[in-house]
Amino acid sequence: MELEDIRREYTKGGLRRKDLSADPIEQFDLWLKQAVDAKLTDPTAMTVATVDANGQPFQRIVLLKHVDQQGFVFYTNLGSRKAQHIDGNAKVSLHFPWHPLERQVHITGVAEKLSVVENMKYFSSRPKESQIAAIASKQSSRISARGILEGKYLELKKKFEKGEIPVPSFWGGYRIRPESIEFWQGGEHRLHDRFLFSKQQDNWLVDRLAP
Repeated sequence: MELEDIRREYTKGGLRRKDLSADPIEQFDLWLKQAVDAKLTDPTAMTVATVDANGQPFQRIVLLKHVDQQGFVFYTNLGSRKAQHIDGNAKVSLHFPWHPLERQVHITGVAEKLSVVENMKYFSSRPKESQIAAIASKQSSRISARGILEGKYLELKKKFEKGEIPVPSFWGGYRIRPESIEFWQGGEHRLHDRFLFSKQQDNWLVDRLAP
């Protein structure tokens, strides 16, 4: 297999400035709805990139759980590697790869922790199994065998068999307040369309970028 021979054309159509919403959040909502309607696998999946104290970037995929004018929300273990990175450097980037639609969205912004009320509201909406798993797993810590994790899960499942599960203090969400949002649409002959929205105080400036 020769990797350099793997290629395809992008034929879904271009993106023109006149087709863009003046508000990038509204534009994102439209594209997300279209990704959901197209029945893409995990349309809310996004890469979250952080940087550690040595400047080493790390990436992982999480699920977007809410978006509005305030920003993009996801939840995690607050002792996880990503959370530790954010504690040291709150600047992160998000990336949505909607390949079947030949689209990408790239976001840069600053992370802030959600309130206790926001965490509680979302945690209580999760399936009970997911609530238990959040407590059972000390995310990013080293474990010697999967059996340890499964044993802890079963222990907690029995413990909370008949009662409500409290929101663990080490679990919560982040809101990424966007500073830039780029929309990428594949184009024929690699002449892709890219539009970058940049936050300037209370306004958004938009520029077309060369592919």
